[in-house]
Amino acid sequence: MYSVDLYSRVRRACHVEGKNNSEAARLFGIDRKTVAKILKHSVPPGYQRTTAPVRPKLDPFIGIIDQILKDDKRVIKKQRHTAKRIHARLRDEHGFTGGITIVTDYVREKQRRTQEVFVPLVHTPGHAQVDFGETLGVIGGVERKLHYIAISLPHSDAFFMKAYPAETTEAFCDGHNAAFAFFGGVPLSALYDNTVIAVAKILGGGKRIRTRTFSELQSHYLFEDRFGRPGKGNDKGNVEGVIGYGRRNFLIPAPRFDSFDALNAWLEEQCLKRQDDVVRGHSESIGERLLRDLDALMALPPTPYDACDKVSTRATSISMIRYRNNDYSVPVAFAHHEVQVRGYVHEVVIGCGTEIVARHRRSYEKADMIFDPMHYLPLLEQKVGALDQAAPLQGWDLPDAFTTLHRLLEARMGKAGKREYVQILRLLETFEMEHVHAAIKQALDLGALGYDAIKHLILCRIERRPPRLDLDIYPYLPKAVVETTKPSSYAVLLSEVAA
Repeated sequence: MYSVDLYSRVRRACHVEGKNNSEAARLFGIDRKTVAKILKHSVPPGYQRTTAPVRPKLDPFIGIIDQILKDDKRVIKKQRHTAKRIHARLRDEHGFTGGITIVTDYVREKQRRTQEVFVPLVHTPGHAQVDFGETLGVIGGVERKLHYIAISLPHSDAFFMKAYPAETTEAFCDGHNAAFAFFGGVPLSALYDNTVIAVAKILGGGKRIRTRTFSELQSHYLFEDRFGRPGKGNDKGNVEGVIGYGRRNFLIPAPRFDSFDALNAWLEEQCLKRQDDVVRGHSESIGERLLRDLDALMALPPTPYDACDKVSTRATSISMIRYRNNDYSVPVAFAHHEVQVRGYVHEVVIGCGTEIVARHRRSYEKADMIFDPMHYLPLLEQKVGALDQAAPLQGWDLPDAFTTLHRLLEARMGKAGKREYVQILRLLETFEMEHVHAAIKQALDLGALGYDAIKHLILCRIERRPPRLDLDIYPYLPKAVVETTKPSSYAVLLSEVAA
């Protein structure tokens, strides 16, 4: 192929200087036909194929290759044919004698022509996209997987992120509460993938059956829901990009925080800071474009949605209920009763009828047992023999004065001392730990060890009056014997030995 410089000189010689084709051919050392072609084009036109290439070895097998590639679309990506594997099958099963290069070239071009092409979209203000991402982080000194929800407003590219211990129904709902509060309004619509948290079943024609919790969330905030095609993440490409942006810019290196609350407070700060950025292709900052989104949002309802997972179950004979593979205690009075469990992100609330009977921190371990020792004290008062081996009391972090009291009561009174100790522990059902602890220390100093005495001391502290203890009602306490003073005892003090 001749250079553009030669084209320029030949065309100038003929069109400007008046040389004919033969003269130009002799001057530049090229053929007259070449001169004629140069005069037709201002730049080299390049090679142009007039007929399709002939592939005598490959053409008889094209139908087989196309069928293999068509069948591959129905299997998982990791089990699809490579060009090398297609060549091997053609050779071994169909007697193909050609090389691998022509097969590879054909497969590459075939796949390029069948790749999906996307339409650029324009996003109107007031609409949102929602998705979950995950990464690793260190919370409270323990490395764990973090699941973070991202809710974006594609018109302005503003977004909100919040991290959770797991991708659960309650985290999904709590994330909506937090995002709507962050933006100060409710989007007109939200686009989701087909998460099982929101979609119970996909029907034909794009219809879906929503889960009960998602329907409640939608009814509370009144936004319209939209769902992408199964397996097509590009349908909500804006929030997909936010998931990656948040991981790369906020969560690398792995975040280290004392608690999820501290991490989420920091993430919210990063979301606010980013609103000062100007995204490529825009002249306005994210915050300036966000104003149009905020104007289009619906008003928030008076109260946020009760973001929890609701389950009905029955308390067992050991006064525990099972929720998400973990066991939580309830007061022994509610053993064998039907109860309702509400699982929040960081708390489990258990109710019976209209009464809340127990609250526990939420555990994300497996087969964990979470006790409240107070739940079992009424039962231990009846079954004091189980006091030393009672699992709910193991690891109960009580002040040292409680241990001393327990040892003294049991040493002086035996089994009755154990019951007396449980009765004293039950004072925690009514009074604060601070008052009970102070009363026990005072009782130990006075030697008045007993339920009645300690309760009296607690009431005196609360009512700010001096205690009046009659030690005659404690016959099991050791008594001090005071003898009559003798003159001889004083004589000893005056003796030389004493001196």
